[in-house]
Amino acid sequence: MYTINFKHPIHIHFIGIGGISMSGLAEIVLREGFSVSGSDSRSSELTELLAAHGARICIGQKAGNISADTDLVVYTAAIHPDNPEWQAAAAAKIPMLSRAEFLGQLMDNYKRSIAVAGTHGKTTTTSMIAHILLAADTDPTISVGGMLAAIGGNIRVGASDVFLTEACEYTNSFLNFHPRYNIILNIEEDHMDFFKDLQDIRRSFHRFAANTLPDGVLILNSAIDCPEEITEGLCSGTATFGIGGKEDYTTAEISFNETGCASFDFYCRGEMSGRVSLKVPGEHNISNALAAIAFAKEAGFSDAQIICGLQSFGGTARRFEYRGIRNGVTVIDDYAHHPTEIRATLAAAANYPHGRVICVFQPHTYTRTKAFWHEFAEALARADIVILADVYAARETDTLGVSSSDLAKSIRELGTESYYFPDFDQIKTFVSEISMNRDLLITMGAGDIYRVGEAFLTENESNSD
Repeated sequence: MYTINFKHPIHIHFIGIGGISMSGLAEIVLREGFSVSGSDSRSSELTELLAAHGARICIGQKAGNISADTDLVVYTAAIHPDNPEWQAAAAAKIPMLSRAEFLGQLMDNYKRSIAVAGTHGKTTTTSMIAHILLAADTDPTISVGGMLAAIGGNIRVGASDVFLTEACEYTNSFLNFHPRYNIILNIEEDHMDFFKDLQDIRRSFHRFAANTLPDGVLILNSAIDCPEEITEGLCSGTATFGIGGKEDYTTAEISFNETGCASFDFYCRGEMSGRVSLKVPGEHNISNALAAIAFAKEAGFSDAQIICGLQSFGGTARRFEYRGIRNGVTVIDDYAHHPTEIRATLAAAANYPHGRVICVFQPHTYTRTKAFWHEFAEALARADIVILADVYAARETDTLGVSSSDLAKSIRELGTESYYFPDFDQIKTFVSEISMNRDLLITMGAGDIYRVGEAFLTENESNSD
């Protein structure tokens, strides 16, 4: 594998530079003096920001985007050997690294590296840790899979030896990382277009856990089934976290305010450390906060720094994000695209002031929708009204016989009012017709379903003028 000398900047071309992770990596090396170019299928705020910082951005992927002075090509998991830029780089014998390989090499330059893994909660937990690191004045470098107000985007380039990032299991990309602090939030079935089954996923997480540096710590959710299988043979230290149990890091005296945000006492190995009040709703965020607390205590941060950091965190974009209110209807947007995440989001909504919960959901990938068909129907049926958009195909082309229309039928069979519309305009019109004062409208999914909420708010605003 090609190895980068980060002390000697070169010209790097990123195929798929507009993605949330790739754009962040490009931003880091741009600020370190590297020459950066990249391509994507369409322009976005992220590509425009990179261009403003000096990157050469190409819209559309073609062989001519690989210039003669390109020293290295970095590509995402969605890019394959039939891609014209891949082929041009291979023909020119230009070294190539996957996004994960590149990120792993980048992390190796930082003595205090932190990776946050798990099926759910990575972005929120990474953001919580980011707030703690900022409260402690560590001047960290941060790469997060969402837009975080505290760092003005999805990336922060610091001057210290601290590097914080998410670690995604898809295509085993996280096996390229060797962090000092490894955090595993949960392990469930997902990405079944790559993994064979849950046991295959668990084997990957075990290998990821084994990558923790010997002088580091693996921080593990005790709710994971058979955690000893994940920690077997580890050379590093370990620490567990969990709500209200006998874990190394746990809670007591949990209460919720009127918007479903929790306050709780947190304990370190049986000793009370402090009390924290979160500004993000839902029980799942207590668990995310505990993971952040466990890391911070293991890394030597004070209780005051932990409390300050967590209480300054108000959420990241698309994680139960308040978008506005029109005609008495509150609009929330959420990234949930797995049944467990949907259940957590709707549980948080239950504690939020509302009349009815109207969930507008866009399934993400045919593979995931087919694999968790019944789980999706059961989770979504917890809303009062469900409106489905077409499946967001992402990297897939085969529909596998899956349709949102059929999923709406399955939800109706569970007794919940459910509808399907083939385009966003029809969904927006329908929502406008049925919504009432005090309704909570949640746009949900990993695609572009948030546009429905934006259109709803804009339409109601213009109608009220």
